[in-house]
Amino acid sequence: MKKLQYKGESLNISDDKIGRCITNLSSEGFLVYEGQQLIDLENYTCVICRRDNFEALREQVTEMAIFISEDDNIDLQDGDIVSISRNGHLRILYSPNSSDNVLFITETCNHKCIMCSQPPKKVNDLDAQFKINSQLVDLIPDDCEILGVTGGEPTLLGDRLFQLYEQISTKLPNTIIHTLTNGRAFNSTKFCDKFIKCMNGNLIFGIPLYSDYSAQHDYIVQSKNAFNQTIKGIYNLAALHQKIEIRIVVSKLNHSRLIELAHFIYKNLPFVDHVAFMGLEDIGNATINSELVWIDPKEYIEDLNSALEYLFNFGINTSIYNIPLCLLPPNLWKHSAKSISDWKTKYLDCCNDCRLAEDCCGVFGTSKKISSNITPFLN
Repeated sequence: MKKLQYKGESLNISDDKIGRCITNLSSEGFLVYEGQQLIDLENYTCVICRRDNFEALREQVTEMAIFISEDDNIDLQDGDIVSISRNGHLRILYSPNSSDNVLFITETCNHKCIMCSQPPKKVNDLDAQFKINSQLVDLIPDDCEILGVTGGEPTLLGDRLFQLYEQISTKLPNTIIHTLTNGRAFNSTKFCDKFIKCMNGNLIFGIPLYSDYSAQHDYIVQSKNAFNQTIKGIYNLAALHQKIEIRIVVSKLNHSRLIELAHFIYKNLPFVDHVAFMGLEDIGNATINSELVWIDPKEYIEDLNSALEYLFNFGINTSIYNIPLCLLPPNLWKHSAKSISDWKTKYLDCCNDCRLAEDCCGVFGTSKKISSNITPFLN
C-alpha cells in the first residue's frame, strides 16, 4: 500500500501550502530533497526532506518553507501534488502514476450507512476543502484521463459544487469525471439542470442502491425516504442522458435479495450504463457493525452469480469489485476488475506464488477481516 500521509515538522509555514513535487533541480515547485547537490533554492516554494538531510540545508533555508519528515523514506514522485499544513502534516492529493485520484469534497454526509468504511463526521470542512480542491484542479495536468469526486456526500457543497465543476470543465475538458454520490440531491430537477449546465459532458455518476425493497435500502443507509429520492434522482439524470453506474455493496444484510435487486434494475432502470457488485471493506462502520454486515464472499457467491448473470444476459454491463479471483467461480472471472484503490491494495503472502495474481484485485489492506478462503492458483 502506498503511504498518502506523512507527519513531521513544518518550518516557516503559516498557512497550508499546496504544490507539485519535483526532484529535478531545474524545475519549479516543491523540491523533494534527497541529498542532491544544490546550487540555489530560488526556484522552489518549499523543500521536503528527511531529518537526516536537513542539516545540509539548514543554512540555506532560514526563511524558506520546509517540511521535515519523521519517516526514513519519503515516497514522493515527480508530479505528485501535496498539501503541507503548518501543524506538520503532508498529504498526497494527486499522483500522476495513479488511476485513483479524487477530489475529496467533505467528510459530512446525509447518509450513515451501516457498513460505511469511512463514517461521516460532524465537521464544518466544506469551506476548507473547497479552497484545497480549487487550488488542486489548477495544478492537475491536462492529460489526466479520469478524476473522481467523492466524500462524504459531494452534493452537500451546494452551489459551490457547480463552481468547482465549471473550473474542472475549463481546466480539464478531456478528463472523465466520476462522481460518487447517493443521488438524492438529483431528485430536484433544478439541481440537475444547474449541474449539467456547468459540465462538458464527460460525467459518470456512481450511485449506490442496496436493495429493491425501499425499507431495507433506507435501513442500510440509515435515512428515511432515501430510496425514493435516489430512484427519482437516477430517473432525472437519465432524462438528461447522463451515464449512471449502480453500485451494490454486498453484505449479510442484502445478499439474499441480490436476484430481486437485479430484477428491479432490469425492469425499472434498464438504461443504466453499468452495475457493479462490490465486496465489503471491513473498516469504520463495517467493523463496528460486523455482526450485522460481515459475510465471507464465499457464502454469497451463488446469490451474486444469479444476479450478475441475470443482468448480463439482458445486456447490462456488469462488474465485480473487491473480490479476489480465488473466491469466484471461473464463469465470473471475466466480470472481475482490479478495483481496489492502489494505495489500499494488498496481496497476502500466499498470493506470491499465485499464477493469477497479476489479474486479481487482491484484498483491502485496510480491512480488519478478510476471507478465510483465499487460496492461490499454483502452476
